[in-house]
Amino acid sequence: MQLAIDIGNTAVKWGAFEGRTLLESGHGMPGELLQHARRTLLCASGEVPAELAELPRLTADTPLPIRLNYKTPATLGPDRIAAACGAWSLHPGEPTLVVDCGTCITLEYVSADGTYHGGAIMPGLGMKLQALHTFTAKLPLLDIASVQKAPVLGRSTEECIAAGTLGAAQMAVAAYVATLRGVAPGLNVLLTGGDAERIAPTGTEGREHQPQLTLIGLNEIMIHHEK
Repeated sequence: MQLAIDIGNTAVKWGAFEGRTLLESGHGMPGELLQHARRTLLCASGEVPAELAELPRLTADTPLPIRLNYKTPATLGPDRIAAACGAWSLHPGEPTLVVDCGTCITLEYVSADGTYHGGAIMPGLGMKLQALHTFTAKLPLLDIASVQKAPVLGRSTEECIAAGTLGAAQMAVAAYVATLRGVAPGLNVLLTGGDAERIAPTGTEGREHQPQLTLIGLNEIMIHHEK
């Protein structure tokens, strides 16, 4: 059994795999699974709990199933690397764009030859909502759960905030997809992260929701090590 652990900015997620089959997954500490795992790999974007501090960690120096075409690999987040490897494992030989909608919204592009070419980082929905409230005198702090629809033209302060946060994120992602489709026909779009269903460009051909993408990528890296 391989155990993949993703430590994000707000939560710890884990997945137990046998080969490429996900046996079970959950949030929080993996408990007794740590004792039974044949191999473990940790992806740490947030603070690592003391009980996991000695586990192997994913870095840009870890042998990967993809190639990194990135100017500063030492600064490349392990969650971004894992998501890109997960995308390649699900669509080998095909161009793929990962849209990870978490604390930040990150985009990762992997070309058909298995090369990671970077992408983009932008504030996530919660960050945008908090910034509007913090850095203005009168704009209210909207609960992210209440931001479900994004009108093009808001007709109240709340609607305008939704248009400028959720709507802007949707348009940005849609523009990236359209631009990459111009150079990579048949592009797959893989969505992951807690806000994926809110931000997803609806009706996009090749669109998939892959909530366990980072864990899938960590497992693929462990499989690559054994070849």
